[in-house]
Amino acid sequence: MKAGIVGLPNVGKSTLFNCLSNAKAQSANYPFCTIEPNVGVINVPDERLEKLSEIVNPEKVQPAVVEIVDIAGLVKGASKGEGLGNKFLANIRETDAIIHVLRCFDNDNIVHVETTIDPVRDKEIIDFELQIKDLEAVDKRIDKTKKASRTGDKEATKEFDVLVRVKEALESATSVRAIDLTEKEREEYIKPLQLITDKPVLYVCNVDDKSAVTGNAHVDALKEAIKNEDAQMLILAVGTEADINELDDYEERQIFLEDIGLTEPGASKLIRSAYKLLKLQTYFTAGVKEVRAWTIHIGDTAPQAAGVIHTDFEKGFIRAEVIKYTDFIEFGGEKQVKELGKMKVEGKEYIVQDGDMMNFRFNV
Repeated sequence: MKAGIVGLPNVGKSTLFNCLSNAKAQSANYPFCTIEPNVGVINVPDERLEKLSEIVNPEKVQPAVVEIVDIAGLVKGASKGEGLGNKFLANIRETDAIIHVLRCFDNDNIVHVETTIDPVRDKEIIDFELQIKDLEAVDKRIDKTKKASRTGDKEATKEFDVLVRVKEALESATSVRAIDLTEKEREEYIKPLQLITDKPVLYVCNVDDKSAVTGNAHVDALKEAIKNEDAQMLILAVGTEADINELDDYEERQIFLEDIGLTEPGASKLIRSAYKLLKLQTYFTAGVKEVRAWTIHIGDTAPQAAGVIHTDFEKGFIRAEVIKYTDFIEFGGEKQVKELGKMKVEGKEYIVQDGDMMNFRFNV
């Protein structure tokens, strides 16, 4: 599962990527600095791992990860191939969620492709290009379903009606994620099209360090613009975060953060937000060899969770032994929890909860 960082050229995408990843993407004060997408596999910050490690004292700790892709900047006309448009749109279509970086700070020394600072306008530029590309895909599908619906095919008629509603919304500059559709309509008719504006989005407001906590007028304007969207928003002083990242000493980093009113790096908040945006959650396994966070989808069953470790675990699933993370911490480990009768045995229908401690029994 991966999230793509997108935005106009020169708004801080690659600088943000560098904050998130050990891979150093090229960053410079001119458009199209990023041509090929940079990919980083990034640990998800989770203080629960530290607490588990204090109890278990394992040889190794393995956090959950999320993949972040830094994609080339998009400009007006991208849907028609302007700039790096076709490459950009192909790369973003392959991601599962969008992190949309918007410039919300004033600085005459850093050029802006549109000459003025207006994050709402910048958002609309990218939205328009993505909507045009989605409209092309919807029109193609409409042409196919129209013929089938005319023959009396009821399923084709339902799909045709949904697609027409989506087409009308896109033509009125509404992204697919903001269209009022049932879960069934999205799953059966929209998801197979892999529409870009149907992907979940996190708007990142790139501000100066003085606005890192409270935001500013640019942030307020964007917040108003997205209020009817099914989207999240995060405020980050990306340039400041980059400076903090260069410090080797942990205490120096904390002092730097406190000076601008933050308790933790904004990059950590973003990684966790991206994880949630992808509708992911974590369960744990804990032993002397390894304490590990495993990534699953929200709503996954116990066998599906077991399959993340190995496909044989899912195929031969018998049962899962489940301990709540809070019980594990409160009572000091697996042995104590078992003695108190707090461990539960769950079957194939069990829906795994975030933070569950799990052991699987299987037979292949």
